[in-house]
Amino acid sequence: GVAGARSYGFQVQAMGVPPGLVVPPIQNQPIVEGTIWMPVPPQLPNCPPGLEYLTQIDQILIHQQIELLEILTGFETNNKYEIKNTLGQRVYFAAEDTDCCTRNCCGPSRPFTIRIIDNLGHEVITLQRPLRCSSCCFPCCLQELEVQAPPGTPVGYVVQNWHPCLPKFTIQDEKRMDILKIIGPCVVCSCCEDIHFEVKSVDESATVGRISKQWTGFLKEAFTDADNFGISFPMDLDVKMKAVMIGACFLIDFMFFEHAGDNKQRTGVWQ
Repeated sequence: GVAGARSYGFQVQAMGVPPGLVVPPIQNQPIVEGTIWMPVPPQLPNCPPGLEYLTQIDQILIHQQIELLEILTGFETNNKYEIKNTLGQRVYFAAEDTDCCTRNCCGPSRPFTIRIIDNLGHEVITLQRPLRCSSCCFPCCLQELEVQAPPGTPVGYVVQNWHPCLPKFTIQDEKRMDILKIIGPCVVCSCCEDIHFEVKSVDESATVGRISKQWTGFLKEAFTDADNFGISFPMDLDVKMKAVMIGACFLIDFMFFEHAGDNKQRTGVWQ
């Protein structure tokens, strides 16, 4: 977790304790099967329940779990992800909830629901992607993702923008007002290097954050579709928009880095 943070260029806080200092145990920090969760923050007014964690962080690491059954059989399983802070503490756990037929017939283009839970087991964010077209011949039916927090209450959207060369998205609030833009590279190919999607102001004049796909090594890239991402955003960004940026990361993963049935990564904007 912490080593992964350095690979994104993120600053990791030191964990050293001065000699003689007695540190009291951290409350509300469960350890489940060796996993250390981020301490539960106090509830805040006007903050959707479960998003209080996001008020304390400006960088997130997302690690997709390797599915052994998928590696051995090629049978597409539901994706699962750990969402951590730069200390390696788990902030959330995310799991795809898609039926078997849809996963294996539609592949990476499938519609999906991803449920994100906190360390108390509560579903705090729901991501819903409808079935849409990825062809440049149909610019009126591009990719879109709805972010709900709590489930059933939309707080924002990720909308793909038509462009002949670049992957471009708009982050919108619950009223469909444009808040941020995301712009990726012309060729999305993770060949021995990280890939960066820049998060910019609405007029695209200033860079305010980044979504990065980390190169994880030849064997892992070739034989699994387990991906690692880093997200950075302003500390004072609205927590709802931070949640939408997490959703944008998952949409980008499925669109460009989730292996298709022939195990070939899609590298173009419209492939």
